[in-house]
Amino acid sequence: MLRQFKDGLLAIGGGALLALMIDSNSQLAMATSPVFSSWLAHGVGALVALMVLSLATGLRGGSASRGAQPGHSPLWFYLGGIPGAFTVLLAAVAVNGRLSLAGAIALMMVGQVVFGLVSDHFGLLRVPLRRVGSRDLLVVLCVLSGSVMVIFGGAR
Repeated sequence: MLRQFKDGLLAIGGGALLALMIDSNSQLAMATSPVFSSWLAHGVGALVALMVLSLATGLRGGSASRGAQPGHSPLWFYLGGIPGAFTVLLAAVAVNGRLSLAGAIALMMVGQVVFGLVSDHFGLLRVPLRRVGSRDLLVVLCVLSGSVMVIFGGAR
């Protein structure tokens, strides 16, 4: 139970950092371009990740992984930066439109939940198969309804 609580707090912190990243990236996109801001965000992210990797490797005495051996994973496992780059790019464009930060993030959450359910149902990307039921669809409807309220609730 404590681990679940800790994981939940980490997820909330990750969501807050995601909102901060999207906001700062969208402001940079307004001043430059969405493509440049995405490139810069990933360049800075790569440098920070390299520093964290170096620190973790130094603290663990030469191994930053948890027993995983580089080269033993399928090549597509290493391609996670591609959807990440498009996420940053699309979010910068959406936030600078009529959605605002909260509306864009709310709809991004809808997309995440729907993709997660599709992945669960079909076992995509090595996700364990899980039957999607009517409760899951009700959850999607609730998240979508909340997103609509966020987008149109504060409109003047």
